[in-house]
Amino acid sequence: MKPGCMMAPIPAALISCADNEGNTNLITAAWTGIINSEPPMTYVSIRPERFSHHMIKESGEFVINLTTKEMARGTDLCGVKSGRDVDKWELSGFTKEDASKVKCPLVKESPVCIECKVTEIRSLGSHDMFMAEILAVDTDDRYFDETGRFNLNKAGLMAYLHGAYVELGKTIGTFGFSVRKKKGAKPKWTQKSR
Repeated sequence: MKPGCMMAPIPAALISCADNEGNTNLITAAWTGIINSEPPMTYVSIRPERFSHHMIKESGEFVINLTTKEMARGTDLCGVKSGRDVDKWELSGFTKEDASKVKCPLVKESPVCIECKVTEIRSLGSHDMFMAEILAVDTDDRYFDETGRFNLNKAGLMAYLHGAYVELGKTIGTFGFSVRKKKGAKPKWTQKSR
């Protein structure tokens, strides 16, 4: 197994992009993630021979659209078909929606769309990494509860795991739960050596 494939699961993200003539495309990408908090920055790595590569390089923009189990078939189609040959929007059934900060369309069916402006391109070998500042995050109102808390767990997010698409599961803890103490409670565990 290739070393890069051991970091799993990874996002099964749809990257939407546009060229300067207004043509748009979708590409499925797993090499994406957050690289900085302040300023908020992300990346996507794409092979130079992919049709979307020149669009992102030309326009300097892209959108990372998170995917769900309902989007699995269309997400896979966008990863195995080329925008040189087919209209992936039509083929997948995904709906274009205007972004607020970039010219690339959002995928309306996505629960979270991250609008990005390229700040640097690094050629790394098989892929070019497009590092980008996050300009806006668009969220689907269906995933806000009555208190205003965003509950993305209800979306049925999808990830990529060794050649398979998987739905992410239930919450098993929250940040800091391992050290959080209940009022008046004593720790219920002790550290043991193996």
